[in-house]
Amino acid sequence: MDTPQPRESHTLKKSHKLHNVCYDIRGPVLDHAKRLEEEGQRILKLNIGNPAPFGFEAPEEILQDVMRNLPTAQGYCDSKGLYSARKAIMQECQRKQIPGVGIEDIYIGNGVSELIVMAMQALLNDGDEVLIPAPDYPLWTAAAHLSGGHGVHYLCDEQADWAPDMADIRAKVTSRTRAIVIINPNNPTGAVYPPEVVREVLDIAQEHNLVVFSDEIYDKILYDGVKHTATGALADDDQLVITMNGLSKSYRCAGFRSGWMTISGTLAKQRAKDFIQGLTMLASMRLCANVPAQHAIQTALGGYQSINDLILPGGRLLAQRDITVEKLNAIPGVSCVTPKGALYAFPRLDPKVFNIKDDQQLVLDLLLQEKILLVQGTAFNWPEPDHVRIVTLPWADQLGDALDRFANFLSRYRQ
Repeated sequence: MDTPQPRESHTLKKSHKLHNVCYDIRGPVLDHAKRLEEEGQRILKLNIGNPAPFGFEAPEEILQDVMRNLPTAQGYCDSKGLYSARKAIMQECQRKQIPGVGIEDIYIGNGVSELIVMAMQALLNDGDEVLIPAPDYPLWTAAAHLSGGHGVHYLCDEQADWAPDMADIRAKVTSRTRAIVIINPNNPTGAVYPPEVVREVLDIAQEHNLVVFSDEIYDKILYDGVKHTATGALADDDQLVITMNGLSKSYRCAGFRSGWMTISGTLAKQRAKDFIQGLTMLASMRLCANVPAQHAIQTALGGYQSINDLILPGGRLLAQRDITVEKLNAIPGVSCVTPKGALYAFPRLDPKVFNIKDDQQLVLDLLLQEKILLVQGTAFNWPEPDHVRIVTLPWADQLGDALDRFANFLSRYRQ
């Protein structure tokens, strides 16, 4: 009898589709933070916009509605979502003056994250390009690459309150460009674009027949009396605008994973029937989104908007934004454009002062020395290692202490 030969061992590798996919908000530095926590160290996590650990709880009426509907939330629902939830989203679109959004133009997902990936998969063929802001929320870039496309980054101008650089957008449109992404209010910069800026982006999209994706998850987290205007409210009727929003931030329901995607542009939808059919197919393949969490949507959108108590004078989020900007701008060599919205600051570390060559090493060294976890600017596809993102969710005194320690760290840090 022949003796069986041992099989040659080999390393099991990840798919080639993941080679250009990166999401460093939960990346290698976080692995070091987890190791330190396992050793008993306490880490201040300023790396992710997760409201609950910092005492921001969902409104009680939302929790009550979810609990009361649990007995009827045990089965699958329509693949696009519960009718009552989509009706509330449709009415929210009407309030925001986004025209032509009907019940069937709304898809509910397990957070906006799932819907971003779904939309990229439905749209992109191999080699297609999507214009994405730099800095960006990196899931947009990751989803484009995972879907066989390429994220092409247009620059936002720090000297112009982080507004998109229109000349750079125009220079980067090619025959392979299929869509453009707008993140407004912006993560990570906190910029809120005035209507004239959004209209200019829409004009470029119209000129080149691009789908417009508008990420508006922070549309109710606004400071200093700034107003947000929905992209879909500014677009022509023959422009396809896909708007993303959800409960995670404004309603402090991040763990519910309840987000939605709306399609507007009545004439454009006629031309996009095949693409929309693809979206519906992908929605059906995952059967449906989390049903219990969908029962939060109607109450959230139609109830008391408690976010206003947090962003107006005397509110926690405003106070935390203010002390973050004040402390950062007091550090020699550091400057921070005041965020007008969202939950983040994106300060610049002057290369002439700090000479940072590797910003991931910077945030790792800060973690190891001060037990503070930030995210490096290049994780948001910013091209230079001269920024970091700071989450402004901790209490003002906790943030003040952390930023004092950051200042002390920078005073002695050089690469």
